[in-house]
Amino acid sequence: MGDDKVDDIYKYIDSYQDQYIGWLQELCKQPSVAAQHRGIKNTTTLVENYIRQVGGQSKQFDTSGNPVVFGQFDGIKDKIISFYNHYDVQPEDPVDKWTYPPFGAEIHDDRIYARGVADNKGNLIARLAAVDAFIKCRGQLPMNVKFIVEGEEEIGSIHLEEFSEENTEAIRSDGCLWEFGYKNADGRSQVSLGVKGEIYIELICRGAKMDVHSAEAAVIMNPAWRLVWALSTLKDSEEHVTIEHFYDQVKPLTNWDSEMIEQLIYNEQEKLEQLGLNQFLLNLTGNQLKKRLVFQPTCTICGFESGYTGKGSKTVLPSIAKVKLDFRLVPDQDPDEIMNLLREHLDKHGFSDIDMINLGSEKPARTDFANPLVESVITSDEKISGLQPTLMPMSAGTGPMYTLCQQFGIPAVSIGVGNFKSNNHAPDENILVKDFVNGIKIVATIIDDFSNRV
Repeated sequence: MGDDKVDDIYKYIDSYQDQYIGWLQELCKQPSVAAQHRGIKNTTTLVENYIRQVGGQSKQFDTSGNPVVFGQFDGIKDKIISFYNHYDVQPEDPVDKWTYPPFGAEIHDDRIYARGVADNKGNLIARLAAVDAFIKCRGQLPMNVKFIVEGEEEIGSIHLEEFSEENTEAIRSDGCLWEFGYKNADGRSQVSLGVKGEIYIELICRGAKMDVHSAEAAVIMNPAWRLVWALSTLKDSEEHVTIEHFYDQVKPLTNWDSEMIEQLIYNEQEKLEQLGLNQFLLNLTGNQLKKRLVFQPTCTICGFESGYTGKGSKTVLPSIAKVKLDFRLVPDQDPDEIMNLLREHLDKHGFSDIDMINLGSEKPARTDFANPLVESVITSDEKISGLQPTLMPMSAGTGPMYTLCQQFGIPAVSIGVGNFKSNNHAPDENILVKDFVNGIKIVATIIDDFSNRV
């Protein structure tokens, strides 16, 4: 990297990387499964202790669910960068599919294996380590730094809006480094400028008050069939969502959007091999595939439950059928409007008896490419990695970016320590040790660079 005004910080990070890896292992050994409310209290205490150990002020903000851990570090300039992360993780099931213990945080072949190491504890510790290295080397940060670490991201951030509405001053910043980020197969970082929105809905169809013998199927309504028929009206064989007015608010692509699709690196063959597939949906390739991934909304069946699915046979006509649906939304689709459109659609097609439950929603969010934080992240990553990052106009995933950032006019950009084989939400979740160490350096560079931008 040659002469650099933050070379001393890079050298410090290299010298103390074992300490930072130890922090990450300690945090990953502590389960924090929001869906099961397992280990939450111990994890929030750990996160608070890290913030205080580094030299910041920390407190917990209570919500109707899991608390938000907040940290603040004072800097020289009256400018603020915030880091949004989450301390909760997905359940480790199926445990028998893990090569190494899911909460062992073991290192094998330069990879740290643990549930939550990529999503999202690796990024959280990398950012704390960057702040620590900066303070140890300089005595003070060049700008103010805030940490907003929630505990329900993996269950839809269902109570984060409470925090954002009641603590607007705590949220206030000039830019937010968002929680996730991964490297492509070619080693380039993905820098994402937004996220898709989402609405997660459960549909329930009820029949007889109890399961009955399947011999009575000739005269008794089967709620499983009825729910299947209802689902068949939502999307056609060309993957087009057939809910009336579903696409009305989808913003057309700009020239810049099209340019970003052109430059976006998406290794199709690597992805197909990773998933054991022969082709993508609709046999799409190239720009059409990338455009659909980034800019198209979706309607997905996440799970279907009804009747008997155990070993052997049981001739039963189920009394109830349930399905969970995931709609990924793009600007300017609104989750509440989509919920209403779905209700109207079901009623219109004769399924007014099917109940709907909203299990969580997020609005889509995007940051303007011209924002100084975007350039700062790109410049900082390229300085450390030596490669030009891939720009994602919007991630295919979802998070509460609108709740914490866009509704308050705060730009948000994603970059992180994961890789294209990090196995998020799956067995053998992992990150590379070298990506974690370089991630610390990238964050330190962002802090320095962004503090000097208007």
